[in-house]
Amino acid sequence: MSLDPRTPVLVGYGQVNQHTENPDVEPVDLMVAAARAAADPRVLESVDAVRIVNLLSWRYRDPGLLLAQRIRADKAGTRYTGVGGNVPQTLVNLACLDIQQGKADVVLIAGAETWRTRSRLRAAGQKPDWTRQDDSVPVAPGSDDGVPMAGPAEIRINLDRPAYVYPMFEQAVRIAAGEKPDEHRRRIGELWSQFSAVAATNPHAWSRDALSAERIWQPAPDNRMISWPYTKLMNSNNMVDQGAVLIVASAEKADYLQISRERWVFPYAGADAHDTYAIGERAEFCTSPAIRIAGNRALELADARIDEIELVDVYSCFPSAVQVAAGELGLPIGDPGRPLTVTGGLTFAGGPWNNYVTHSIATMAEQLVARPGTRGLITANGGYLTKHSFGVYGTEPPDHEFRWEDVQAEVDAEPTRTALVDWSGVGTVEAWTTPVDRDGKPEKAFLAVRTPEDARVLAVITDSADAQATVRDDIAGASVRVHEDGTAALA
Repeated sequence: MSLDPRTPVLVGYGQVNQHTENPDVEPVDLMVAAARAAADPRVLESVDAVRIVNLLSWRYRDPGLLLAQRIRADKAGTRYTGVGGNVPQTLVNLACLDIQQGKADVVLIAGAETWRTRSRLRAAGQKPDWTRQDDSVPVAPGSDDGVPMAGPAEIRINLDRPAYVYPMFEQAVRIAAGEKPDEHRRRIGELWSQFSAVAATNPHAWSRDALSAERIWQPAPDNRMISWPYTKLMNSNNMVDQGAVLIVASAEKADYLQISRERWVFPYAGADAHDTYAIGERAEFCTSPAIRIAGNRALELADARIDEIELVDVYSCFPSAVQVAAGELGLPIGDPGRPLTVTGGLTFAGGPWNNYVTHSIATMAEQLVARPGTRGLITANGGYLTKHSFGVYGTEPPDHEFRWEDVQAEVDAEPTRTALVDWSGVGTVEAWTTPVDRDGKPEKAFLAVRTPEDARVLAVITDSADAQATVRDDIAGASVRVHEDGTAALA
């Protein structure tokens, strides 16, 4: 079968880590290094579109322009994205459509963070001397969806960071499974131990130490509890200096550039969707309609079943994200023959803010070409298990064009839950998490409470004795009194 010349092909995938102390290296430097690891100069000079994943370590007016100048892609148009861990896979999906439709021939997707260096400079009272583009440089066009990370119910009680929200989801996963707290913590420790073992074999992983389950789930001086039930080693590690680049080209252009077909990886299909943005309005905290519908649609578009996919990378900012996605996609957890990561995940391989999935796609590509004939699934997650993107890849030429679908209308038809803001009364505890200070003392406890009418209200316990009880006892289903100001007390 002849290959359509407009078939999109992933032809370049490069990654870099900077472990040494070097305050002179900034994000664009890591992107340049990753680009040069991804492809030779001829290919880089042929790039006609540069798309940069939103970065937090430094602000450039147009980072894509800086990168294009450095790799001599003089005719490249540039674009800068909004925020979200879903963004890299979405960019691949869009690049494939642009190439298929003749809007581009060679698209370079890049991202990098020097958050570790930036944080250490800040701690030393220093400001980095990194590139500042002149005001004459237009700000790069972007695609920020402008959607807030939290709604009124979350903002009122300052439930405003992933390290609080995902462990609350974890409690919901545990309660739905009918597990005791320590039994569940051991199980997710085993899951994360398997991830660390994968990172130990990944040359691009930030931390390559295989850790036991006990080392991960048990608090220790160097593994303090962050927010129950998560220790530090169950949180994403953003204290990294990492960069990654992907290059997608048309098959015709890849042949013209004489890129060996042994390096070609074909994106077969993709899908995108988001769950309800307001956390309080989710039907359940242990499910995700967007993952179920969009993930399975991507597989359908690729003419594949989940049990036919040999390699999988499930977005792994926290254990709850992996468990929810695995449940929705029908992926067994803990299978030694098919771990749910190719990198080791955001705790061990590294979690460079929005850019992890650029790394996971690059690692997936390397593993696919090392095992010709195999297929891989990438899942990407932004926000609080909110925005989702999927991609199915393989080394065999596709027998259909690249397929992509936005399944938002179908997701929007799924049931949600009423979230109340100014409610007071007695309800029952649905899920909770308890942030602790550096000495391991509970500071407060965030609660999801079901009202007698089965609506949901989010509340916070501020009393130290009640907060301690949320760690000592399993309060699932316990009665709790919620006050009009959003504070709560165990009844």
